[in-house]
Amino acid sequence: MTEVEAKKPQESLQDRLAQVVELLHRHKLVEDLTHRQEGPHHDRVENLVHRQNLVELQRKLDELHSADVAHILEALPLDERLTIWQLVKAERDGDILLEVSDSVRETLLADMDDHEILAAAKEMDADELADLASELPRDVVHELMETLDAQQRERVRSALSYEEDQVGALMDFEMVTIREDVSLEVVLRYLRRLKELPGHTDKLFVVDYDGVLKGVLPVKRLLVNDPDKLVREVMATDPVSFHPDEDAYDAAQAFERYDLISTPVVDKNGKLIGRLTIDEMVDLIREESESEVLNMAGLREEEDIFASVWKSLRNRWAWLALNLITAFIASRVIGLFEDSIEKLVALAALMPIVAGIGGNSGNQTITMIVRAMALDQVSTGNTARLIRKELTVALINGLVWGGVIGVVAYMLYDSWSLGAVMTAAMTLNLLLAALMGVLIPMTLVRIGRDPAMGASVMITAVTDSGGFFIFLGMASLFLL
Repeated sequence: MTEVEAKKPQESLQDRLAQVVELLHRHKLVEDLTHRQEGPHHDRVENLVHRQNLVELQRKLDELHSADVAHILEALPLDERLTIWQLVKAERDGDILLEVSDSVRETLLADMDDHEILAAAKEMDADELADLASELPRDVVHELMETLDAQQRERVRSALSYEEDQVGALMDFEMVTIREDVSLEVVLRYLRRLKELPGHTDKLFVVDYDGVLKGVLPVKRLLVNDPDKLVREVMATDPVSFHPDEDAYDAAQAFERYDLISTPVVDKNGKLIGRLTIDEMVDLIREESESEVLNMAGLREEEDIFASVWKSLRNRWAWLALNLITAFIASRVIGLFEDSIEKLVALAALMPIVAGIGGNSGNQTITMIVRAMALDQVSTGNTARLIRKELTVALINGLVWGGVIGVVAYMLYDSWSLGAVMTAAMTLNLLLAALMGVLIPMTLVRIGRDPAMGASVMITAVTDSGGFFIFLGMASLFLL
């Protein structure tokens, strides 16, 4: 794929967003102009212009995929977002609500009355309702459950009984099941009678009369084999399958490892109860990645970029408060060496370099360790070896780049001893950064927390205070 081809979908999406924004601005501009004009036909003209612009906007939205509309809603300030949301056709509300982020969905649901929410939810499958149920008003959920048939109601309750990070919370109940003692021709005739196949149907699930999974029949085998063959002769008897209480992220890794599109979910007795599909796994991986990025920066939850100032403050204040404490500690470390800095002003100019490089190196180590943990590549058996490896990398980097900055310090201040102290301090701080870069995420896991939670904030605090103490301490011992 060429670079132009790779960028085309994103550029196309940005073009669509730009077109909607342009229509919104044109609508507001014309509306403002008509408000300023007076005359006998003012109200009629204003109403006509108002409708014309809204119709054009609605026509544009109708042309877009639900995922594209969701992207546009997330990229707009709240007032413009709600204007667009009011123009979306009611039958598309459910699809779009499932596509937007949790924080944006909250603002859209707040703008809907109970009747609109019920109408949107009725178009959803059981697994989709379970995803949305926790964000809906309790009376709406109760009324919605009353409108479902017995099978749908049981499916929703089943999905809601699992934690959000378990396979059962993500499984889909829409699937095609067949028997193993029928011919492929019978299966083909059966499929032709269906109105449509569930999304991401790459295989049919073979079950016995008790619903126990016996195997899967990939659609490609169904199409290329002799129609007179029986299903049992063609089916795969050892499919990758999951239990509903297994970790969903482990399942996502299996999808990536085995190139899966769909796979069965079975209970402890082997009975088929649902399936996992690639779209859910992709969403899960994306959400996990976004969560790790937010956690490393010390953000407690996903934040709507156009959220209110107060909500953004609540999301960000905790780690900033901790950061303030650690910054104060670093300042007190510097304060311990005020006399040394007064005697050798070069220390004030050079000490941020030691702390900054240490922080960057520590963040690199933490990123690698958190990634390895997510991929289950870190265990108690290889921890010591991992620490030795990171310390070795830090030692080599410290000697090389510390040597470089040491030479620069000598050239600037004509002092070999200052250059040597700079090299030694850089090396020691990189070693500290490497050690803490491994220990911080491992400690967080040990106490049951996300290994990325505030890791970037913590490593920066350690390398700042440690770097200042090491550099200024060594300078006080050897230079003054």
